[in-house]
Amino acid sequence: MKMKTITGAVIACLTATGAIAQANLTAETAAPVTVPGITVLALGELAQGAGIADIQVATGQTLTNSVQNVAEGKTDIAAAPFLLPFLMSRGAGPYAALGPEKGAELVENLAVLYTYRFGTYVLTSFESNGFDGWNSVEGATIYNGPPRGAALNRARALTNLTVGLEDGKGYTGIQVNWGQAVKTMTDGSADGFILPTNFPDGRLAQASASGKMIAFSMPKAAYESEATQKYLNAPGTAGVELPIEEGMFGANVTVQSEDGNFRGIAEVGGEIVSASMDEELAYQLTKVFVDELESVKAKAPLMEASWVGETDQGITGLCGPMPIKYHPGAVRAWEEAGYTLPDCAK
Repeated sequence: MKMKTITGAVIACLTATGAIAQANLTAETAAPVTVPGITVLALGELAQGAGIADIQVATGQTLTNSVQNVAEGKTDIAAAPFLLPFLMSRGAGPYAALGPEKGAELVENLAVLYTYRFGTYVLTSFESNGFDGWNSVEGATIYNGPPRGAALNRARALTNLTVGLEDGKGYTGIQVNWGQAVKTMTDGSADGFILPTNFPDGRLAQASASGKMIAFSMPKAAYESEATQKYLNAPGTAGVELPIEEGMFGANVTVQSEDGNFRGIAEVGGEIVSASMDEELAYQLTKVFVDELESVKAKAPLMEASWVGETDQGITGLCGPMPIKYHPGAVRAWEEAGYTLPDCAK
């Protein structure tokens, strides 16, 4: 496992008696060029600089495993697409082996510090492939994420909603871990790629250095269909509809759409910790993040449009069927900073 370590003086929170407790924390996240990767690395830097904690960060992880690791007390912090706690609570999908009873028990151990958008699922390909977007998916080989987890689930759902095809029947899906994503995109293994993508996108920037790329919008009719609109109400899900701008995905990526608007399905989630994390520590971690929110957004161009720091219920993916809520320490930090959190998420 490749580890990226952030070290420094460790001074955590003041206890009720005024003593200083030290915190050495572990975190798991996605690739460093993604929203969750950039965000938790920024948290590590801020926590170190403020004398709160040392956070040892493992990047490029499969977040299905990371969420379970936090729930089981093996990791302190993890990036979590909010679809995953929902599935865990039901012992479904990648957590089917846990069963509903064990899954529901584990998910009670999870709490949220802050939220963001992981990315919007987009079909892309190299111009040189002669790939005609959604019309070419049938019979094609599509790289659609790591072997298990939220990304694969979303990519398959997007394909089914858009063209009614299933992985292994209408097309051949290949799954590769995030650490090999760019290599897989550029080595000719697949005709197209359906992956979480940002505005602009670090993964596409790396891949498009090998040649010009096209990002294909979800067709308007498919996006506005009853099935898609119902799907957008699922846990951790949001719709994205934006006017196309030059370079919105990157300088070497053009966007194809029938009407000048880009449409896609977004994955929302956030940073989770154990619900039993000391309240003062959760407060201090969230507070330093909220206080330095603008510096976090300045880490990379994609962060400005990542919904990081948003607390609106329609954007965060919390409440409703979502089984996890903000940690009490996080609630205190957000509200002290003047933000309003929905009661159902506290």
